[in-house]
Amino acid sequence: MSKKYCNTLTEYSRRKTREVKVGKVPLGGDHPIRVQSMTTIDTMDTLGSVEQTIRMVQSGCEYVRITAPSLKEAQNLENIKKELLERGVDVPLIADIHFTPNAAELAARLIEKVRVNPGNYVDKKKFEQIEYADDDYLQELDRIRKRFTPLVEICKEFDTAIRIGTNHGSLSDRIMSRYGDTPIGMVESALEFIRICEELNFHNIVVSMKSSNPQVMVQAYRLLVNKLEEEGLEPYPLHLGVTEAGEGEDGRIKSALGIGTLLEDGLGDTVRVSLTEEPEFEAPVAQMLIDRYANRKHTFINDILDSPIDPFAYHKRVTHIVENIGEHHVPRVIADVSKIENIEFKDLKSIGHFHLSAMDKWKMNDQGADFVYSGINPIPFMLPNGLKEIIDHSVWKQKADATNYPLIPWKEYTTSIPKHPTLNFLSLNSNDWCDQLKNVLKNDTSIVIVLSSKNQHALADLRRFFFFCIESHITNPIIINRAYENTSEESFQLQSSTDVGGLLIDGLGDGVFFPIQKLKKEEIIHQLKSKNKTAFGILQAARTRMSKTEYISCPSCGRTLFDLQETTAKIRNRTDHLKGVKIGIMGCIVNGPGEMADADYGYVGSGKGKITLYKGQEVVKRGVASDKAVDELIDIIKDGGDWIDAQEVEI
Repeated sequence: MSKKYCNTLTEYSRRKTREVKVGKVPLGGDHPIRVQSMTTIDTMDTLGSVEQTIRMVQSGCEYVRITAPSLKEAQNLENIKKELLERGVDVPLIADIHFTPNAAELAARLIEKVRVNPGNYVDKKKFEQIEYADDDYLQELDRIRKRFTPLVEICKEFDTAIRIGTNHGSLSDRIMSRYGDTPIGMVESALEFIRICEELNFHNIVVSMKSSNPQVMVQAYRLLVNKLEEEGLEPYPLHLGVTEAGEGEDGRIKSALGIGTLLEDGLGDTVRVSLTEEPEFEAPVAQMLIDRYANRKHTFINDILDSPIDPFAYHKRVTHIVENIGEHHVPRVIADVSKIENIEFKDLKSIGHFHLSAMDKWKMNDQGADFVYSGINPIPFMLPNGLKEIIDHSVWKQKADATNYPLIPWKEYTTSIPKHPTLNFLSLNSNDWCDQLKNVLKNDTSIVIVLSSKNQHALADLRRFFFFCIESHITNPIIINRAYENTSEESFQLQSSTDVGGLLIDGLGDGVFFPIQKLKKEEIIHQLKSKNKTAFGILQAARTRMSKTEYISCPSCGRTLFDLQETTAKIRNRTDHLKGVKIGIMGCIVNGPGEMADADYGYVGSGKGKITLYKGQEVVKRGVASDKAVDELIDIIKDGGDWIDAQEVEI
């Protein structure tokens, strides 16, 4: 099977797609990457929807999606469109359809684009395992063709675009029975609808492969591009998004990790960042992700003819163990304290290590850094257990002891200098690769590489180095070292999540190191805390190291049956000490058991003031009063054996 999914693995080169007409704002082809979002107001509230749409357009949205769960909402899109035009706002509208083909067929006559979900447009999900003979399966495809064809014909007549939007968690029972809950199942679900469109000579199509798990999402988009080319289908533009990314820093990190990884390889023609926040806050984040590629200059990187890894499945790079780094160990986090003069016990609080002065002992939380880099300023006091120190070699050779290790530049490593007997950090730039280095790495199992890049297209540049190591059977662990200067905190979160997360998602990387700028001490401490949190957030989003509770919360829409932001805050307040537990918080049954496929527990709106609670995909309680639902959710977590009391958790 071909591994190709992008133009090149080394240069930034945007995938060439068909142009798709979406009202007066075309998509794909040579057009810019477009920004979009989705309203959260009840679609029957015409003025509320209009006002929110205007705020979204003012924040940068070029398309606005509005839910149309039934015929009455689909019909009201006409009123919303009319009011917008009267106010001078001619933004293309997109109807979001689940379960109701008749609503899609009506909406397609009224607005510029319709989104359908192949998992529930025709099929009804009952979570049943069904064994299909080939003939029976073909009959099911014929049933889909007959139900989907009327919409396609209407879209042809009214020049309306269709987004075929697959969601990881809402694959039909038929797809699940044949392909499982997999990227190939997601792709095949979309291809069934794409093939029908092509048979009907309809090509005004956009495609998406969304998941709350960035790893699954990235693999599915890559595989989709691969399959479109393999089958000789048209290169349709891609709508990128991570579903139910959540709020705040976590939502931004998860979104950037999934969306940014694909943008780096030239995939993506429109972006929606799904945050559990007001929709006008989403567009600026999407634009920041896109803007990185507006002036991406030509960057010379030796070409890679064939990837040594499978881009459609996760496999951790094979490494050997050096102390507590590599092989089966989770990726390590290195904190940079080298710019702090006169470091004190309290300064380590910013990286998850707390000195309890009354008892003269240390405590560490689940986001405690594993190493500190002190440069030429060794820490003058004994470090807590579980925290080791890295010192520049020029100082280490005079200060060596059992708790610290040297950082050695490549140019010095081959000279006759003292080295640590079991662990040496070797500072390398991506273009240091040469035969001499290859021989050193093969023969020195004490080396852990600290790898950086000066290339603007850093992800591809660092990836090439990993590929060289794989092809040369070099198994030394590699720490990813990425420096970002003069960037805002939000920009740092987005850029680092793309560059580092895009490697981790392919199993490349055994640790993260974010150097700190030389600033005033209080600014350094703030940066340390921010970068340490971001490092652990990236590792969690990439599914490589779970250090906190994960919330899979939808961004709200007109179907939402409760205040999502307030409810998410309540649940987070009661459960954010449950390390590694994944809790889905969904506004309605459309986003319920489907889009929270990854969740261990679920809280889903099922009616006004009513909540359905899940353990995995299984309903545990229905119709729970919303004022009691959080307590009931916690009882279910306790029954599932995943509860611990907050006071039992270390600081």
